[in-house]
Amino acid sequence: MDSKTILVIEDNEEVRENLEEILELYGYTVVLAEDGKVGVEKAIEHQPDLILCDVMMPRLDGFGVLNILTKKPETASIPFIFLTAKAEKADFRRGMNLGADDYVTKPFYKDELLSVVETRLDKSNRLKKQFDQTEQGLSAFINEARGYQELQKLSQERKTKSFKKRELIFEEGEYPRYLYFVNKGKIKAFKTNENGKEYIVSVHNEGDFLGYVDLIKDDKYSESAAALEESELSLIPKEDFNKLLTANRDVTSQLIKMLANNISEKEEQLLHLAYHSVRKRVADAVIYLSDKEDTDEINILRDDLARIVGTAKESVIRMLTEFKNDGYIDIIDGTITIRDRQKLEDMPG
Repeated sequence: MDSKTILVIEDNEEVRENLEEILELYGYTVVLAEDGKVGVEKAIEHQPDLILCDVMMPRLDGFGVLNILTKKPETASIPFIFLTAKAEKADFRRGMNLGADDYVTKPFYKDELLSVVETRLDKSNRLKKQFDQTEQGLSAFINEARGYQELQKLSQERKTKSFKKRELIFEEGEYPRYLYFVNKGKIKAFKTNENGKEYIVSVHNEGDFLGYVDLIKDDKYSESAAALEESELSLIPKEDFNKLLTANRDVTSQLIKMLANNISEKEEQLLHLAYHSVRKRVADAVIYLSDKEDTDEINILRDDLARIVGTAKESVIRMLTEFKNDGYIDIIDGTITIRDRQKLEDMPG
């Protein structure tokens, strides 16, 4: 097993060397910093697995160190433990509000220190593992998160709901109440202009989240969502989502990773819409749906395909006919079958 790296930020040389000796004796790699400013620099440079930081230090105190590191993406999820000679409740509360994971009060016992370090590393490691983007994976993630004291009241039973084909899940302009997770089926997220014309922003399959952007913004839905086929969704209440997002940095980091694929996918689709030709966009839409469904056979209404592309249905039909004539696809009974994926992927913009 690889040695875990611990950054010790402590201005008292004797305490600093004592911590180094104890931690190295138990197999940890130790990086030392003599004050808060140096500690921030070394945290960014070394990306440690855990930080032990004194509260009262010259130049930059422990609260300042934590405040800086939690605002930097590369250090925000590193477990952070305060070392303090003060046991006043106000200091504990301030540190926890800033996002500290735990405290060790000086003078400390060796066993107490190691227990806190091992516990925080173990919790961090469990949450950093990859969770399958399935209903079982979602349950495993939430159950793991529930192990944190501040998250123990998360709902034990998540509500699941079935939706018929074309049934509306949420509507643009409504206030969000849930984070949605697709257990089965296929969901479209779409926008409607003032003339009632619909444009599909994204398609969500099993293992995808939707509705999270507006939940994070605490704003009305900027788009609507409806089932493209019979579907089943898990509904995570807004309150639980907010707890997952804000209560603990390990949990927040993992949740953001689980959402990140959806965010980057949407950004890429909007860039394609803005800069590419209709021919290129139709080719990209066919590849996109194929990748989402993990098959070269695509069943989708031409109206819905046109809404993904952002053009008229007639233009989509014309492009599909051209692709068929060029040998890139086959169309049998409305089903699109990819014959030359490389040609579609290399379609000039």
